[in-house]
Amino acid sequence: MSVLEIRDLHVTVETDAGTTPILNGLSLTIRTGETHAIMGPNGSGKSTLAYTIAGHPKYTVTGGSITLDGDDVLAMTVDERARAGLFLAMQYPVEIPGVTVTNFLRTAKTAVSGEAPSIRTWTKDVKQSMKNLRMDPKFAQRNVNEGFSGGEKKRHEILQLELLKPQIAVLDETDSGLDVDALKIVSEGVNRAKAETGLGVLLITHYTRILRYIHPDFVHVMVAGRVVEEGGPELAERLEDEGYDRFLTPAAESAVDADA
Repeated sequence: MSVLEIRDLHVTVETDAGTTPILNGLSLTIRTGETHAIMGPNGSGKSTLAYTIAGHPKYTVTGGSITLDGDDVLAMTVDERARAGLFLAMQYPVEIPGVTVTNFLRTAKTAVSGEAPSIRTWTKDVKQSMKNLRMDPKFAQRNVNEGFSGGEKKRHEILQLELLKPQIAVLDETDSGLDVDALKIVSEGVNRAKAETGLGVLLITHYTRILRYIHPDFVHVMVAGRVVEEGGPELAERLEDEGYDRFLTPAAESAVDADA
């Protein structure tokens, strides 16, 4: 079992206004086989958490720790984090002109595994995964995300997830921009990957609609850069009914500050 532990994490980012604190003492533990949903209003730091775990240089860790099976994640480079078993599905996947999906996937698999996969087996696996995600086989020869629709980009993210087989997957608003059919297909891909490998999932979302397909074991509410409430799937349903207002009133914010 792999364990991703985040302890008292503080993160800042540089803006035109100067150094801005985003995460303010966030703690979270994710184990393989578990699905955690993080929900919260805009600006609460959810995406900052995702990119900090992945090692984005824009964000500066000023306190706390992130470890994977006891190893210091913050001391790892981005590629070392991937090889250790961490995976990030981005909210806004980038285009990579001049690099085909086929070449990108095999290069990534080689880098993560430390050796190139067998061509015969690899080709079979890619074709099957693309079929499962209802991706046109022609996409394999297209440049990564270039000219892809929003839904196609998200399917490509899950294609990577299925093929790279990480220990812990961070899905940053994977449901954004998806229609009903694409949402179901992408969710099925995540569930399939989890069933095959037992990976741990950290799912960041605003809405409960994806949680109808990817059922969380734990739900965490994030406000002002820290977790302010935790529970099971019933908490997500409560948020759907009530929203985040009860966490954003002056009295609630004062209580959160007092707990910090």
